[in-house]
Amino acid sequence: ELRRVSVPYPSGLLSPSREPPKMNPVVEPLSWMLGTWLSDPPGAGTYPTLQPFQYLEEVHISHVGQPMLNFSFNSFHPDTRKPMHRECGFIRLKPDTNKVAFVSAQNTGVVEVEEGEVNGQELCIASHSIARISFAKEPHVEQITRKFRLNSEGKLEQTVSMATTTQPMTQHLHVTYKKVTL
Repeated sequence: ELRRVSVPYPSGLLSPSREPPKMNPVVEPLSWMLGTWLSDPPGAGTYPTLQPFQYLEEVHISHVGQPMLNFSFNSFHPDTRKPMHRECGFIRLKPDTNKVAFVSAQNTGVVEVEEGEVNGQELCIASHSIARISFAKEPHVEQITRKFRLNSEGKLEQTVSMATTTQPMTQHLHVTYKKVTL
């Protein structure tokens, strides 16, 4: 089991004793994503240039009353529990539509904007723009697609595909998460 690090709220603005913020109605179509989720079973990664691998992942999807969700994805090596990939950002909905923007910053030096649609309990998004630090290692990611869905067992699934400067669009990750908190 992964250990949680408790970070105090800055200046007590959002102290735990404060009543949780009311969800902004704009993000209601994505409320099925809210909570803390742990990979169950470990996620599976493949790519033509990599050996297949597994990973553990902890996901936090929350809101603070604004018309967006906040997220963090933190993956760990399944045996050593050492941190691997990390990303955080925001999921925004265009008001009165099912149009969604996913904005992410990653520890690999990649920043991306993905856009797509939410339909029921499924969110499909594709890269709109990708930027990277000047010294990011090659091959560079050129396109990303993601699909999130809540399955019939109440588990969240994520599938990530990507294209790089040397490979066409190929599935890269698949993970199923079990909800551990609301």
